Amino acid sequence: MIAQYLWQAGSLMIALMGLLHLRGTLFSKAMHPRDEQLIADMQATPLILTDKLTMWPSWIGFNATHSSGAIFLGMINCYIGYKYFGLLQSDPFFAVLTLLIIGFYAWVAGKYWFKTVFLLLAAAWLCFIVAAILMYM
Repeated sequence: MIAQYLWQAGSLMIALMGLLHLRGTLFSKAMHPRDEQLIADMQATPLILTDKLTMWPSWIGFNATHSSGAIFLGMINCYIGYKYFGLLQSDPFFAVLTLLIIGFYAWVAGKYWFKTVFLLLAAAWLCFIVAAILMYM
């Protein structure tokens, strides 16, 4: 039972982080550069891939889809952990995949993002790791 709760806790942390990131991307200026000139430059600079798209909508789109991916990952894992926990216990595919993805997120956060995000991802990853150890022992 503890493994199931840990799995769900880690999942909800990821989903909540995704929701907060989406809010910061679409409904506030939290994900905007502080330098207004940089925003103007991004709005005026087309991609090499196509001149019909500038860096600014690409930036917003990337952040929005990044958020939705975290929300999906968190919610699907929470749902599986709640409704189909036996599947996680009997087939390690989802557990291993989740451990790898969240571990990668934590590594990226530690290398490129700020400390709070790293610590939250590390805490979620720890929940998943302990849950997996308890499930497969």
